[in-house]
Amino acid sequence: MAAADALSSVHVQSGIEARRWDRFIINKPGSLMAINPCLAGMTSRTCHVIDISRGGAGIQVGTTIGLPDHYYLNFIGASEKIGCAEVYRSETRVGVKFIKPLPEWLLSQIIRNDFLTRT
Repeated sequence: MAAADALSSVHVQSGIEARRWDRFIINKPGSLMAINPCLAGMTSRTCHVIDISRGGAGIQVGTTIGLPDHYYLNFIGASEKIGCAEVYRSETRVGVKFIKPLPEWLLSQIIRNDFLTRT
């Protein structure tokens, strides 16, 4: 039973709704980067990624005011920028789907926060 409790603190499974990919609660800081209109640079804002799967994430932000519908998600220490399309938003939370599903190795690195060991 202790092993099942340990997994439930990291991994979320819903018995009611079926998801395409398993979703993991990670509670990690990140940043959202958006390209400005007319390709006039980029803007960045901090965020907190609540949960993630190969196909999308739930993200907490200070405010969604000024946040476009498409942006990149980045984690500190990771060189990869993950393209996101917004699925829903509230005042301080957004749900995104990834433009391309995350490779399993990248999802594993995000969950483990192991960005420096990939060759």
